[in-house]
This record gives sequence, C-alpha cells and structure tokens, in this order.
Amino acid sequence: MIVVEDLHRHFGAFRAVDGASLEIASGSITGLIGPNGAGKTTLFNVIAGRLKPTSGRVLMDGQDISGLAPHELFAKGLLRTFQIAHEFASMTVRENLMMVPAGQAGEKLWNTWFRRGLIAQEEAALRKKADEVLEFLTISHIADEKAGNISGGQKKLVELGRTMMVDAKVVFLDEVGAGVNRTLLNTIGDAIVRLNKERGYTFCVIEHDMDFIARLCDPVIVMAEGKVLAKGTVDQVKNDERVIEAYLGTGLKNKVLAHG
Repeated sequence: MIVVEDLHRHFGAFRAVDGASLEIASGSITGLIGPNGAGKTTLFNVIAGRLKPTSGRVLMDGQDISGLAPHELFAKGLLRTFQIAHEFASMTVRENLMMVPAGQAGEKLWNTWFRRGLIAQEEAALRKKADEVLEFLTISHIADEKAGNISGGQKKLVELGRTMMVDAKVVFLDEVGAGVNRTLLNTIGDAIVRLNKERGYTFCVIEHDMDFIARLCDPVIVMAEGKVLAKGTVDQVKNDERVIEAYLGTGLKNKVLAHG
C-alpha cells in the first residue's frame, strides 16, 4: 500500500531521513523501531504530509503522494496519530469523534439558516456512528466526559476512534503506548488487531515497547541515523548484530536482547 523510495528530509546540514526506502504491505501491521533520533517520526511526518521531502518520493496504491497536504491525504484514507494526543479538550469525547468527517452540512452558513433539518439528520447519524465506535473501543462510559479530563491512555483510544469515523485505509501510529498503563495498552492493542482483521486497516506503528511490537507487528522495520537498517520478524531483527549495535549508545541493548 505504501512504498517509500530513497526518501530524504534534511534540516540544514542535519539529515533526519537519509535515503530511507521501505514498503508497507496492504493489510499488515508493520512495526517501525529504532533508537531515539533514528528519524522515525520525521519519516512519519513526511509520509503524512506534515513535512515535504527534500528528495525521494512516497507512493500510495501506486500513486505518487509526495508532498501532498495532510487534508489531501486524509481524503485518500491516510491518517496518523501523535505521540501526544491532540484532543479538543473542551469538547466531549463523543463530540471529538463527531467532528472528524469532512464536508459536514453544518459547516456551510447557508445550511445553518435554511437546511436545519439536513443538519439535524446528519448529526444524528454521526452521533450513532460515534457511539458505535466508542462501544467498539470499550470506552462508552466516557462518551460525555470532556476530552481534556480523561487519561492519556483514553486519549490514545479516542485518537484511534477518530480514524474509525472515516474510511481509513492506512493509519500511522506514533508511540501509541507512550505514557499509557499496561491495561489500557492491552485494550489499544486489542482494538488495533480487531481493526486490522475485521475492517482491513493497514497500520504502521512506531513504538519502543518491544512486547507491544512483538504482539502486534509483522514485519518490523528498524531505522538508525535516518536509514532503514533491517527488516524482518521480531525474532530476526532482535538478533541482528546491526540492530544491537544501533542500540548500544542508547542504553537499550538489554531491552533489545531481553526477548532472545
């Protein structure tokens, strides 16, 4: 579904992404790991349109999407979440979901004057869909809670729920486990697996929790210094000498080897 070809993203002399090439197969849950500063989030930002590539290109379903704006990629079904959740704090959890679909009738001033029935009908349908999403994610009990008041793990679930409010094809998850307790992380993992198996979502996941990666992801891609270092199953990459070496300077060698 996604092909990245010789992608570069430079910030002055600093090469955050330095000739990365990789593929994300349709229907897969692909893990993206690497030490801090490896270029993982920058790569996500280029793919998702938040940054323009210095050179190279990104293809989605064979179409060049390099440099398209996030809203254009959103319309094509490419979405991403963030390490720090970007909720609308003063709105309820349900409202955070309902506002996701683009082109709603209530966005046009003319309709607010003369087509209130249409707006009400559309909002009822969106509310129904939002409630179905909340039930799927097992967080119906916080539907009417202000999004700013819920826990970090619940905010990550709400971000995942946003992708369910539109016809997502591929979702990029940036450190979905950051600051999340183990129970909620398991709930998030369950939801990702169900979306993948039941609804055909393709995922690419940045995560430092190797247990989480091992449970969900095949294949796993390893980045270091802006380049793709290795790709394979969890067992293959964790025993790759190049991967172990890449982690040496970060103090994470034992974490990488813990599953050996």
